[in-house]
Amino acid sequence: MPNQRFYHIGFGLDDLGSSPPSIALLSGDPERSRLIAQTYLQDVHVLSENRGLNSYVGYLPNGRTILSATSGMGAPSLSIVVNELIQVGIRQIIRIGTCGSIQPYIGVGSVVISSAALCRQGAANDIAPVEYPAAADPFLTVALVKAARKLNVEHYIGITASVDTFYEGQERTDSANPNLMRSLHGITEEYRQLNILNYEMECGTLFKMAGVYNFTAAAICGVVAGRTVSENIILEQKDIAIRNAIATAVHAAETLE
Repeated sequence: MPNQRFYHIGFGLDDLGSSPPSIALLSGDPERSRLIAQTYLQDVHVLSENRGLNSYVGYLPNGRTILSATSGMGAPSLSIVVNELIQVGIRQIIRIGTCGSIQPYIGVGSVVISSAALCRQGAANDIAPVEYPAAADPFLTVALVKAARKLNVEHYIGITASVDTFYEGQERTDSANPNLMRSLHGITEEYRQLNILNYEMECGTLFKMAGVYNFTAAAICGVVAGRTVSENIILEQKDIAIRNAIATAVHAAETLE
């Protein structure tokens, strides 16, 4: 039977070689996926740069095969990519993303490791009921925490708010639409009082997919905005936050069984 290359990710199982990876580092940004492959992996092979969903396979320093893949922005795109990755044999996924903190003690440049998500995402509702828990795998999460401690990366562990929109859904008013629906006014403060740590746009759907599809998932996000201070991303510290998240995820992946 000829190799089946999946439409969106642009590769199939036969493209992964004789020692196919079972773990993927999944980034929303194709440039981040490329950075991981070029900086942290050895003997890298380009699998696809199809539709901006760049994917690379290579080896960790300990010899383990690993995939660096791109999910695109938001949960609908992620749901397509993850579905196809599972079909080529991926069984562990660590999302490496960016986020905005909503707690005053979480500074820009640090990382948030999500133990679970408040999932306000339409894509997730097509996969499981609203009540279905969006929880990270505890063992992958502990591996991320241990890696952050070993690398002396400032990190926080807790619940993430996963929402579908960057502007309205995260209560941003400094945009093309300053007139938020009444249901969104004050939602950030409400989440803050619920001890939610941050906003991002993918991990709630990823966690629900993990439960339904029977794979393991975790998420680490570099903090690029402090929403208790400003709606804006702090570009000067963005690279620090992203590199902290990447280094932690790669180190955690090396320790997995």
